[in-house]
Amino acid sequence: MNVVKKGKPGFPKRMENLPNMPETLYYLGNLPADDQPSIAIVGARGANAYGRVQAFRFAKEMSIRGIQVLSGLAKGIDSEAHLGALEGNTPTFAVLGSGADICYPASNWFLYKKILEKGGGIISEYPPGTRAMPYSFPARNRIISALSDVVLVAQAREKSGSLITAGAALDQGKSVYAIPGPVNDDLCRGCHKLIFDGAGIAYEPDVLLLEWGICPEISDKNAIKQNLGLEKDAQMVYISLDSRPHSMDYLIRKTALPPEKVSSILVELTLMGYIREVSRHYYVKV
Repeated sequence: MNVVKKGKPGFPKRMENLPNMPETLYYLGNLPADDQPSIAIVGARGANAYGRVQAFRFAKEMSIRGIQVLSGLAKGIDSEAHLGALEGNTPTFAVLGSGADICYPASNWFLYKKILEKGGGIISEYPPGTRAMPYSFPARNRIISALSDVVLVAQAREKSGSLITAGAALDQGKSVYAIPGPVNDDLCRGCHKLIFDGAGIAYEPDVLLLEWGICPEISDKNAIKQNLGLEKDAQMVYISLDSRPHSMDYLIRKTALPPEKVSSILVELTLMGYIREVSRHYYVKV
């Protein structure tokens, strides 16, 4: 069992400056790479065929493109996310509500072992031997979102625990997306509520890939993003924006740049015609 403490070498950089993070992480295998993009894919345990297929599909496409997939090893959407990621050959990571040495649920033992065999990791804030308790699952969701750049809710009921993960992601300044489904399907109501409240609509994996400036179907857009001639900080701000309005506060959290620097870059990008202010301190890409 590996142990890493906050403030010490090896502790995930994505978590260092976030509030309400554990002081210690226990893990088997590896932790997500700090310099590699990552996405959390979460959703209902009792997912139907539609939700399972979409979770697997999105996870596989992300993994093929080198994006680390995180989830919680639960039945349903979590399992399909890990399985899809394993197909794409980029390591996948599971955050547990038990000790990292305890496979929960036990029925996912094969998946647990496969994640480790393929270079991924099993992560927990709880010491080895800790059994899963009802309160530990909502608590672990904040770690799943903290270790990710983007959170995707694949399928969820209106009162789903996956919405806790989405809420934590928003508090942490992360992007949140949801996969739409049939309007009369109770298993999709949580996703539709997120979209109504402003989450991105993940109707294709390419929508998510654009978060990192990569999209196999729109390679010319990718080339444009890589050759704007912008300085590193300006490029960070530009890539953090999309077609949905984002506030200046969001960009400050997303880039970790000083407010005055972000403000200056926003003026510069607006004058260059790359972005537009759609309302006071809210910006979109042009």
